[in-house]
Amino acid sequence: MGAAHAGHEKAGIKVGKPLPWEQVKYYADHIRNRGINQFLSIYNKTKDREKDGLLWGDEIEYMVIAYDDANKNAKLSLRTPDILHRLQKEVEETLRKGELVEVSWQPEFAAYMIEGIPGIPYGSTLKSLLRVEQNMKLRRATAFKYLSQNESIITLTNFPRFGCPGQFLEPHHEPFGPKLKSSFVPDEVINPQIRYHSRRGSNVAINIPIFQDTKSQNLFPDCERALPGHIFMDSNAFGAGCCCLQVTIQACNIREARKLYDQLAVLGPIMLALTAASPIWRGYLSDMDCRWFVLEKCGDDRTKEERGLEPLKNDRFIINRSRWDTIAYYISADKTLKSEYNDLNSVYDRNIYKKLIDNGVDELLARHMSYLFIRDPLFAFEDSLHQDDESSSNHFENIHSTNWQSVRFKPPPPNSNIGWRVEFRCMEVQITDFENAAFVIFMILLTRIILSYELNFYIPISKVDENMAIAYKRDALNTEKFWFRKNIFANYDGVEGNNTLFWGFGNEFPGLINIIFQYLESMNIDIETRYHLGKYLEFIGMRASGKIQTTATWIRNFVRSHPNYNRDSIVSQEINYDLIKMVEGIQKGQINSPELLSLAQPNLG
Repeated sequence: MGAAHAGHEKAGIKVGKPLPWEQVKYYADHIRNRGINQFLSIYNKTKDREKDGLLWGDEIEYMVIAYDDANKNAKLSLRTPDILHRLQKEVEETLRKGELVEVSWQPEFAAYMIEGIPGIPYGSTLKSLLRVEQNMKLRRATAFKYLSQNESIITLTNFPRFGCPGQFLEPHHEPFGPKLKSSFVPDEVINPQIRYHSRRGSNVAINIPIFQDTKSQNLFPDCERALPGHIFMDSNAFGAGCCCLQVTIQACNIREARKLYDQLAVLGPIMLALTAASPIWRGYLSDMDCRWFVLEKCGDDRTKEERGLEPLKNDRFIINRSRWDTIAYYISADKTLKSEYNDLNSVYDRNIYKKLIDNGVDELLARHMSYLFIRDPLFAFEDSLHQDDESSSNHFENIHSTNWQSVRFKPPPPNSNIGWRVEFRCMEVQITDFENAAFVIFMILLTRIILSYELNFYIPISKVDENMAIAYKRDALNTEKFWFRKNIFANYDGVEGNNTLFWGFGNEFPGLINIIFQYLESMNIDIETRYHLGKYLEFIGMRASGKIQTTATWIRNFVRSHPNYNRDSIVSQEINYDLIKMVEGIQKGQINSPELLSLAQPNLG
């Protein structure tokens, strides 16, 4: 949501004196206990609040590119801290003048990334949906003012040659730094505002299956941690350095927020497959199309004890899921939620659970929160260890916002007019503002039909996990089937593996897009709004039916049809340069790509 309304949390970004990890670990119980106290304070003050406005917003993460045209090299620019400073100064000046802030900016993990959000949240009217693409275009144009002549700002999920030998950064830095300890990525990719350390005790080992072309070879025959036929990566920067598209929705009350959390969690894997945009890793074509597998591996900060590799001695639990994962528990009090749908039995802190129950929190929400709080805090600041739990939520957010689940249930900030919110975190960012706007609008309309028609998407969470494992496979949208309910209008247990849920199948299921069109017809909207929303939905429908390509398929086809591609899965410096230039041309409207975009796009200025 917009900066003025969202209570935007960025884990690890704070001014103050950070404590070393040993002291963070020492204060972990203190931070957890105070965090739960802060949640209880917020919960007791806001659990009965009603009629909060149906406000919402989106977040887009951008990467800044520096071109070396003479050597045909597109590199990541590490200049975004300076660009961000100037953008935030512009926002401050706009506020000083008493003018409306239309766009706002936040730092991100990497020094080549920047996050843009609307300055104020969008409203509940359908006409407000038409502001999304306009605002996205404004964000891109605003950031462009502060770029150097050889720089560009683009929306790609990941940089294809991140971590490759040679120069992929501007300026160039060597790997093997003391923070990341990576053989491929230097410490300088980390935004200076990020407080970084690893509690895991060892670097992650990420192995992505390579796309086996006719001349592909084994990449790392001498590396013990690398699997044959896989692309090997050794740092969480490969995941944290990805860009995504997120949507945050404020519900009218806590009940609606909990319902949306559950229902959107089921849709997460399907929307991931629909927005698939990352088929290249470390300069190689992979056999995966999405970032989620990499995120799960990069966000896995569990120690050997927590992974069950050593007896518990210094840690509290054996944990069966990464810190970055799908949800562990449904939380809605809706009668359509059956106990058997929560079938994973993930570990949770029973002491915290009891404390929440004793203080009036219901069983489902208590289990959700006590699951999140099995984690340690990742950072702490000397000057903020002792807080007023009635007016601060810093300790709560320290742990809550560093659980990177596919959907996040967000309590209101303390003593604010902000309501209970849900953040949908799965989608991969798209090349153009039109595509990104279409997916944001589609998600908002989905929340409207979920609430208006009391739709029921529940399937066992184990099936959601199965769907997620399917979603990042190559061309999963068109070649795989997903678990989904046949009957979403009633409390019905049948589920069906099928990826045609957007347009329906037979007489059993009408399809999400058709239900949205039915909803729009019932709202008696004006002709112009109906026309433009119809164009966005038409694009979603064409993507879902395979009539136009996912971004991942388009990128893969671009590489394989490049005259310099040698059928060896390698994305060379020149191929990458031409790809990035093509992406820039498409997003600027200078190059037409009918394989990627529907031909009829609304022109909203």
